[in-house]
Amino acid sequence: MNGLLIVDKPAGITSHDVVSIVRRATGEKSVGHLGTLDPMATGVLPLLLGKYTRLAQFFGQAEKHYTGTIRFGFATDTFDAEGEPAGKPRPLALSLEELRDFAKRFRGELDQMPPVFSAKKINGVPAHKLARAGKEVPVKPARIVIHNFALAALEGDMAGFEMSVSAGGYVRSVAHELGQLAGCGAHLSSLRRTQAGVFTLAQSLTVDELKILTPAQIEGRLPHPRLLLPEMPSVTIDEQTAGRVRNGMQVNVPDFSSATLVKVFTNPRDLLAITRRIAGTLVQPIVVMS
Repeated sequence: MNGLLIVDKPAGITSHDVVSIVRRATGEKSVGHLGTLDPMATGVLPLLLGKYTRLAQFFGQAEKHYTGTIRFGFATDTFDAEGEPAGKPRPLALSLEELRDFAKRFRGELDQMPPVFSAKKINGVPAHKLARAGKEVPVKPARIVIHNFALAALEGDMAGFEMSVSAGGYVRSVAHELGQLAGCGAHLSSLRRTQAGVFTLAQSLTVDELKILTPAQIEGRLPHPRLLLPEMPSVTIDEQTAGRVRNGMQVNVPDFSSATLVKVFTNPRDLLAITRRIAGTLVQPIVVMS
């Protein structure tokens, strides 16, 4: 099975667990998820299947959208509800409007320090493995963009929020730092990813659905190949030109404006390659699917 599958990940399982479930449900061994969701998080988890796993490199910069809750009063070592308290509880003494003023500091381009308990690799080793082994985790700040961060309501010590953030951004870190500004500590209490790039919850399958649908039914729910990587234009070529692409040769394709990367199809659904524009309509294959 070749394509992209969107799963609504439930809480309590890892993203790798979802990969295992998808392998069993589809019979496809080559499955990889795009962007890890922590075990406590739910929502949109896109997975590439079969030959489409070769396209993972092109999905790295997708913007993510979230809703969730932040609990004020104490921080945790993981910056979320799964961690251990990092200090004694302190009451929240600020109003919703005061918290919203602090939240404004997290909008736009900024350097963010990732949690030490994360999947970020340190010399090839996930940071959380080093942290759990009691080893020093030399994490470095990353440049990210938070397009939107809005606190919706405050009930007791719990604040609901919405956030849109660039690839590589950690919502947990925002919750932790907001708690520092509030003077009482805070951590991420719940998180739901509502959108990843162009993919939404409306397009997703639940784990329960994966367990009862046939592989053919699952394949019928995959987004159309031309909807993937929408920033790249799509062109269709004839079989003679396709043969040259399969051999890695440069070819001329139908006009596609001024885009750098182009999706090349042999018919309405069959993606043959991702190509890079050399000059004019001359392109060089960089990933060939068959």
